[in-house]
Amino acid sequence: MAADLGELLVPYMPTIRVPRTGDRVFKSECAFSYDSPESEGGLYVCMNTFLGFGREHVERHYRKTGQSVYMHLKRHVKEKSPGAAGGAIPRRRNGKVFLDLELNRDFNGDEYECEDEAKLVIFPDHYEIPLPNIEELPALVTIACDAVLNAVSAYKKQEHDSWEEEIQTSKHSRGLRQLDNGVRIPPSGWKCQKCEMRENLWLNLTDGSVLCGKWFFDGAGGNGHALEHYKETKFPLAVKLDNITPDGADIYSFDEEEAVLDPQISEHLQHFGIDMLQMQRNGTENGHHNTDNSNDARPRVSEWEVIQEAGMKLKAVYGSGFTGIKNLGNSCYLGTTMQVLFSIPEFQRAYVGNLQRIFDYSPLDPTTDFNTQMAKLGHGLLSGLFSKPPIKSELIEQVMKEEHKHQPKGISPKMFKALISRGHPEFSSNRQQDAHEFFLHLINLVERNSAGSENPSDVFRHLVEERVQCCQTKRVRYTHKVDYVMQLPAPMEAASNREELIAYEAKRKEAEENMRAPPEPVRARIPFTACLQAFTEPENVPDFWSSALQAKSAGVKTSRFASFPEYLVMQIKKFTFGVDWVPKKLDLSIEVPDFLDLSRFRGTGLQAGEEELPDLAPPIVLPEDTRDNSNSSDSPEIDESAAMQLAEMGFPLEACRKAVYYTGNMGPEMAFNWIIAHMEEPDFAEPLALPSFMEPATSMASPGLAGTPLDNQPPEESIAILTSMGFPRRHTVQALRASNNNLERALDWIFTHPEREEDEETSDALSDMADTTEPNDNVFSNANTNSDSTLSPDQDPSGPRVKDGPGRYELFAFISHMGASTMSGHYICHVKKEGRWVIFNDHKVCLSERPPKDLGYIYFYRRLSSR
Repeated sequence: MAADLGELLVPYMPTIRVPRTGDRVFKSECAFSYDSPESEGGLYVCMNTFLGFGREHVERHYRKTGQSVYMHLKRHVKEKSPGAAGGAIPRRRNGKVFLDLELNRDFNGDEYECEDEAKLVIFPDHYEIPLPNIEELPALVTIACDAVLNAVSAYKKQEHDSWEEEIQTSKHSRGLRQLDNGVRIPPSGWKCQKCEMRENLWLNLTDGSVLCGKWFFDGAGGNGHALEHYKETKFPLAVKLDNITPDGADIYSFDEEEAVLDPQISEHLQHFGIDMLQMQRNGTENGHHNTDNSNDARPRVSEWEVIQEAGMKLKAVYGSGFTGIKNLGNSCYLGTTMQVLFSIPEFQRAYVGNLQRIFDYSPLDPTTDFNTQMAKLGHGLLSGLFSKPPIKSELIEQVMKEEHKHQPKGISPKMFKALISRGHPEFSSNRQQDAHEFFLHLINLVERNSAGSENPSDVFRHLVEERVQCCQTKRVRYTHKVDYVMQLPAPMEAASNREELIAYEAKRKEAEENMRAPPEPVRARIPFTACLQAFTEPENVPDFWSSALQAKSAGVKTSRFASFPEYLVMQIKKFTFGVDWVPKKLDLSIEVPDFLDLSRFRGTGLQAGEEELPDLAPPIVLPEDTRDNSNSSDSPEIDESAAMQLAEMGFPLEACRKAVYYTGNMGPEMAFNWIIAHMEEPDFAEPLALPSFMEPATSMASPGLAGTPLDNQPPEESIAILTSMGFPRRHTVQALRASNNNLERALDWIFTHPEREEDEETSDALSDMADTTEPNDNVFSNANTNSDSTLSPDQDPSGPRVKDGPGRYELFAFISHMGASTMSGHYICHVKKEGRWVIFNDHKVCLSERPPKDLGYIYFYRRLSSR
């Protein structure tokens, strides 16, 4: 038999690999679906690429790659027989098969046991070879199988390779000395014992001293008295007072000079009268949040209970469109955003509607393809396969002795999160993030990956008309900019209960000064009309340069809609910054309407009697060392910190410096994408070499390009980034030339220098001089228009892709945040489906009884039909 197996595998031996260091083994999740070893069909792992595939997708991979040998992993989960010892470790028939894979969280180890099996499967005949089979298999195959079975799963490997270092237990925690000095810490009103600081306070766990933390580069944060105290006393551990929750706290070891864990933190805090369990009113079942020193716990209780509709008998719902997303640990910002996006027909059509086409044309490694992972996530949410009701009670006895066919409770977005957060310093971490920032990040990814296909983010894109007026000359300039979110101010001064707020603030300060418990908090109630009014009010323009005066002057800006999107995203600006630069949330309530008419906020363009500011650019002021150095182009401006950040990921330093330069110092994420696109080039790791440009030929340049070298052809990568945003190539080239190829400044230039009809001839000449092979792209015209103009691809091909229409909307979804800061807390969302509001709280999906529309953070409106 051994000879037979050896002969059978001989033709496939060149395709069987042993995983090397750096190889990712996907043995817990399919690349195209959410099938796993616990699924009915198990999981097939390719013995060459180590990608995992469910039963429905393994044939596709075989046909595309010709890889024939797969390892089939299957986990059988059974209920324990009556009388089994509680708490026993789940039994496995083959302990090596699922090394490093844990039992599904839906199963309690005290109630279930599992049996694992593995076998080699040879396609296309589906010939099966049970494992282990050491005596009969060739040595190479045995080694490869054993390596796959013992490999760290791809996601656990990623967690170990995270940018964040794992926090270790302090060597001082077990035998920490605590003085019996009678110190008791009050629940609020803390301040540094050596200064008046009330923020960034740390409690020394030895003597109970409350002292301020280190100072920051800008002078904020503290005076470093906690560190000074350690140098004097050598008392090593301190805990941050405003970050204590029932699940732990932020602890720092001065001796070890790093954040640490303290397994006895509860006892150590109890020594000073702090009961961690009493902090539970500030928490949730997820524990992904912190407390806030400046506010009492009680308003947070109300917020958590109201938003989650606690205490109500919510009815769970199942099926298509009612699938939850499991929380990976502070990933609720991702889950809520994706739930809302995939409730929009355009996103459903773009990804789920094109599922087979996307899967068939996916790259050899579909885990790295954005469209594939979006289609996978959308199908998981909309198919209903992972949202099934529990087994009926009358069938319980029937299944007690059979293999347990568990009903999936939501999907786990590990592969999706790993892809979209790759290279991003914030989203790649396990910390809580701002849902608004993630929404914009995702829209950027959708834009970049929609070339040549339907772009679903078009439904959010709209133009904003900005009117800037010189206060001295009264002359104006109208410009348009592309936007995706309407940011609505929350004017606290317009609160309807302003007197009550003033009285509360006075009582709170008095209680703080007298070290007493704070009074019952008061939530500000702000009329929605006041928010709209604040949105349209003029705002001062800092460092405004008046082209009429040829000098700096006072200027004001007002914003209106130049077009209305199909779907309006409205963010309430609830967050501000404390003195420690940590975002803090304003405690407020806004009665947001179900129906919204913004027609009166449409821009009007240049009005009769208004005089435009001259279209002149401010003079470019160069530093002295730049003006005096004719070879300044040899020393480009490079964000060395971003380059080092990329170099730490293993890329050559010179390649990282080039990536940062060619992406205009726009951050590690953009530079990372450049590296991936150019790492196969022969000069990838060569030092940055810049061409020598001609002197500026101002006589041939347009007014907006004065002083710009005409032969400075911008990098194609920068051109591609801007054109992917909807701007014409010709205008993009102009902007990059005018900004010395800096992407951020080029965007500003585009918005402030709309290409007008009379400039077309000059633009054509410049474009021809730069690249005569490029097609004549459309011009982004921001010429002043009247209120009934329509900017859309069908009616005005000269502008970026916008879909204009009436400004009347209906609310269909909103995302709510609970907690004191975007860096902590928890997100949930409500979506209106089939006329009923549905609450999505991680993997739990229920019909909403009382949607808290007044406490939302991001609101989503759909345009009403004109009928």
